[in-house]
Amino acid sequence: MNNKNLQLLKKMLVFCHDAMASIIAWFFAYQLRFNFNVPGEQFTGFLQSLPYIVIIQILAFYFFDLYRGVWRFASLVDLKRIIFSVSISLVIFSVICLIIRPLFFVPRSVIIIDLLLLILIMGGSRFLYRLLKEHYIYMPFRLHGEPVIIIGSGQQAISLAKDLLLSPKWSVIGMVSDDKTLHGREISGFKILGGIGDLSKIQTQFNFSKAIFADNTLSVDYKRSILRDLEDFNMEIFTSPTADDLVSGRLSISQIRPIEVEDLLGRDVVKLDTTGMLNLIANQVILVTGAGGSIGSELCRQIVKFNPKIVICFDISEAALHQLEQELNSLSVNINVIYLVGDVKNKKRVDNILSIYRPALVFHAAAYKHVPLMEDHNVIEALNNNVLGTYVLAKACQEAQVNKFVFISTDKAVNPTNVMGASKRMAEMICQGLQEKKGTKFLTVRFGNVLGSSGSVIPKFRDQIKAGGPITVTHPDVTRYFMSIPEASQLVMQAGLVGIGGEIFVLEMGTPIKIFDLAKDMIRLSGLQKDEIKIEFIGLRPGEKLYEELLADNEHTLPTSHDKLRIAQARNFNSSLLPQLINWINTIENYDEDRIKEELVSWVSEYSRTPRQDESKFKKSQL
Repeated sequence: MNNKNLQLLKKMLVFCHDAMASIIAWFFAYQLRFNFNVPGEQFTGFLQSLPYIVIIQILAFYFFDLYRGVWRFASLVDLKRIIFSVSISLVIFSVICLIIRPLFFVPRSVIIIDLLLLILIMGGSRFLYRLLKEHYIYMPFRLHGEPVIIIGSGQQAISLAKDLLLSPKWSVIGMVSDDKTLHGREISGFKILGGIGDLSKIQTQFNFSKAIFADNTLSVDYKRSILRDLEDFNMEIFTSPTADDLVSGRLSISQIRPIEVEDLLGRDVVKLDTTGMLNLIANQVILVTGAGGSIGSELCRQIVKFNPKIVICFDISEAALHQLEQELNSLSVNINVIYLVGDVKNKKRVDNILSIYRPALVFHAAAYKHVPLMEDHNVIEALNNNVLGTYVLAKACQEAQVNKFVFISTDKAVNPTNVMGASKRMAEMICQGLQEKKGTKFLTVRFGNVLGSSGSVIPKFRDQIKAGGPITVTHPDVTRYFMSIPEASQLVMQAGLVGIGGEIFVLEMGTPIKIFDLAKDMIRLSGLQKDEIKIEFIGLRPGEKLYEELLADNEHTLPTSHDKLRIAQARNFNSSLLPQLINWINTIENYDEDRIKEELVSWVSEYSRTPRQDESKFKKSQL
């Protein structure tokens, strides 16, 4: 039997059920009214009225969409439909009784009793079916499936627990919650067995080895502390999909997965000013440089959501652009997206693009970002690309009267100890120097490391764990800020919205994470014991710092209209020095790298070529 015939059969069965329910309810309404001793003339009235009441009620059920609901998922919505359709049908029947009263007489109390009985029969049968399907009746006797504890007691946890009842893979023992008022009580049939601190006792009692995080309102710090509390329990930890996963259709609620380190570094969802974004982007031409990179590609994905007229994806890498093109095409984006290969340092190419497409907004994400790689043997290229490239593009945008130019900087531009950071600070100065009272508004956005970006430490650690170790960490005390790529990109766009020109925006990066702790968490989440994978300290690499900063020593911040976005009161740059700065960049081709680094200090006073922190005292070691 094909699906269509099966659906038709199911509808016919439901139709027959409701027709029988109507007959039974009408019969027992008479019986109850007359104490199961219906007089002959009343029984005749029952028989005469029966066809009318059944036909009217079945028609009401049909016209009020009672057959759209699925019994397995019967809910309050279905109950409301039943009450409404039964009530309307009886009102219509009462009117008909008044019109054709000489034919038969129906006591008013029978109509009231029928209302209650029919709602009880129809609603009860649907909910009983759902209870049977969800195994509520025999839930205490379920012995199959892997025993599991759910961490959380909110709606997400309840929904997950109900869904897992239908799975032969899992058997839900109960829930744990730190809300002490719930301990020992039940929610939707699931017992709250205690708090996180009671897990040892609960594990001894129920002998389980798996737990599922099912509360996305828990803070990341709290999740991390729970994970460390569970370290001695030899327990696998899973997580349920986020609300974003469910809305996007990437996962169903039952597709739980092992918790990953990104879950412990994740942050709250960014609340974008969607109305403002539409005003900024809708029907506009938007240019993104470095569009094939981690941030640039995510910017493109976010921008197309706000109905721009054209999105221009500009990158020097043909392969990266091709990959972005394939991805956006697979998303069926109904936006005109143009993919252009080129170099931001090529003034003729940049001018040509700006003159043809006339973008209103430019996001400049193109840059060399790898600190150790840029520190030795590639200093000139780093300065040419990051500084000169920014100047060529920004100056061209100013001449083309682009409305806003958003430059994506880095926390490494603050008190830089490496060439990459210094080059980014110089690019910030160029944007400051080009800012005028009228014309293009130049905005800068600083943020730290992004999860999953090229060169990120997390993929590297995963590969090292897969290979059996060791995990290589530069220093036991090295710390970094982390932010997801979507969050960083969304806040860059938000800065483009609120900026009025000349600002350096700083993203709220949360609490910095020790890379050593990150490595230990990744070992634990891989299901391995801490002594199975060694952690090896290899010393800070060229240009690296123990910690990153978002503000220089003499900088302060001002609030903006967005709680995750602040304005740094950075050192101003004298715009009259801009020609000299560009001239210096153009002459460094003839210098050796030591001389370039020495002269960098004259342009970026915060730059320091100090020895790598504690490196002279540091010895290679293992844990």
